[in-house]
Amino acid sequence: MDLTDVARLQFAATTVYHFLFVPLTIGLTGVVAAFETSWLRTKNPEYLRLTKFFGKLMLINFAIGVVTGIVQEFQFGMNWSSYSRFVGDIFGAPLAIEGLLAFFLESTFLGLWIFGWDRLPRGLHATTMWLTHIGTLFSAYFILAANSWMQHPVGYAYNPDTGRAELHDFGAVMFNKVQLVTFPHVILAAYMTAGAFVVGVSGWLYLREARRPEQTDAVAVERSLYRRGIRIGAVVTLIASLGVAISGDVQGKIMTEVQPMKMAAAEALYDTEQPASFSILTIGTPDGQSEKFAIKIPKLLSFLATGEFDGRVQGINELRAQYEQQYGQDPGAAYYAADGYVPNIPLTYWSFRYMIGVGMLGALLAAGLLWLTRKNKAPTGRWWPALAVATPVLVTLGSSFGWIFTEAGRQPWAVFGLMSVDQAVSASVTGYEVWTSLIVFTVLYAVLAVIELRLLATFVRMGAPAFSEPPTPSLRRTDDDTDDAPMAFAY
Repeated sequence: MDLTDVARLQFAATTVYHFLFVPLTIGLTGVVAAFETSWLRTKNPEYLRLTKFFGKLMLINFAIGVVTGIVQEFQFGMNWSSYSRFVGDIFGAPLAIEGLLAFFLESTFLGLWIFGWDRLPRGLHATTMWLTHIGTLFSAYFILAANSWMQHPVGYAYNPDTGRAELHDFGAVMFNKVQLVTFPHVILAAYMTAGAFVVGVSGWLYLREARRPEQTDAVAVERSLYRRGIRIGAVVTLIASLGVAISGDVQGKIMTEVQPMKMAAAEALYDTEQPASFSILTIGTPDGQSEKFAIKIPKLLSFLATGEFDGRVQGINELRAQYEQQYGQDPGAAYYAADGYVPNIPLTYWSFRYMIGVGMLGALLAAGLLWLTRKNKAPTGRWWPALAVATPVLVTLGSSFGWIFTEAGRQPWAVFGLMSVDQAVSASVTGYEVWTSLIVFTVLYAVLAVIELRLLATFVRMGAPAFSEPPTPSLRRTDDDTDDAPMAFAY
């Protein structure tokens, strides 16, 4: 593997790992805020118990997500300095706003939520979690605006003297048409992930209570609590999955417009077709350029790409010839890409299908759990534990495969049409240095994974805390307060 390949492997590994935490954090802040608001409105103690229980799990995930996200920034300066120099003027504004506005909004109001149970009026306390959730949405918006610019550069001018892209229209960057479809798709996927997480955790705990030899009134109360969690999580998952499907359909059409090669690679479509079929499974020749067996749905790819069942979808060969003529096909060309401007076909082909397939399966499992718990029914059967655990796993994998497809399908471009990945890598970094940092990050992330899973497993096994009415909120000083009294982590 050459230097560029190792740098790409490192960035891919750290990014995919970090993205495991992002959608769950975004979605859980909204779910926890909704639980607390429901408690304020109904005074049902189950909602308060769910608030504190899933709030604690959200905090664990939030902390690990912040740590893994910091590593991303270091890589831009270490392995991708040429890229950072080229896009710095564009990315500076949205990423600075993300740090100064969104992250401070999240961290400030999350701190108030943690320590304000007995200090803030209850309505204001619930509002702090809603503001934390809004902060995560702002954070996602600004980061996705930067990523969308990589997919479809707008609002810039190239300065040949500095060799950099310079920002000319901030509004165009923030309201890029790719951004306007990517943001709702990602956020809806985050809600879907959080709903599935609530389903999985509540389902496991429900099963544990149902298997207790003594079925007392206290056990019945616990089963009622976790059954409510299952149903709420399943409803969130199903509604969000419908939004993911609709926004994904719109995103596919925009993607075909601005990055037709990505859609062609998603189908491994080498020759232009009108209409174009969508293959569920394809077995091809070793070089991947012709098929030997395929299961296809006629005209579906045309609809996904163009919105018309008889639409024309450009193939890889036609687009490769077009790009070679436009960007050059020799090493002396300005944007030369050694692989002919074609992404890794097996990776894009299968990640596209896994994204759709496992995401749909997760939604179907949530629907099945909702059906099994209808009309106060108690789900039974040997396959019940597998359903509960598989739902969050499948939905999380669906989100990850979607991110992999989005980034891998843009290859070999770092910035589509402006900078190839070969040009983006740092010129002064050695292979030894990149391998060293890759190994260090891998070990560090493995340790963090053990910590995350151990913490989550520990607090999940403990279950939801018993209901206790929170103290009457007061901002006034009492006789028990001293200047040195620590803030209380009110759980």
